[in-house]
Amino acid sequence: MRQIDFFERVWQVVRAVPSGRVTTYGAIAYYLGLRRGARLVGYAMNASHTASPPVPAHRVVNHAGRLTGKFHFPTPTTMQERLEAEGIPIINDQVQHFSLYFWDPIEHLPLPDLFFAELLSDQRR
Repeated sequence: MRQIDFFERVWQVVRAVPSGRVTTYGAIAYYLGLRRGARLVGYAMNASHTASPPVPAHRVVNHAGRLTGKFHFPTPTTMQERLEAEGIPIINDQVQHFSLYFWDPIEHLPLPDLFFAELLSDQRR
């Protein structure tokens, strides 16, 4: 059976984040079973800009809703522009009313084993 590597797992979770919502590095790490793996998720997000299909990396912010990844985009304002285009208000690099826009993978996705098994079976079709 084909394995999905860590970066691919992170990217698949981020691809599941709906437009107009954000998640955090820590929430993704926790979903993937790495309680203290937010930094590893950050490494995966930094590598996501060449992934295919594309990864909506602009939807991943830090635990407080700050746009800490903004310098990994083509311009320092790209991340904010993309979020605002999806209806998310940003002031001073901070998602306003963060709790209204926060999307938790644990609440919205099946357990990781099921989620990734479904992805693998879809890829075989």
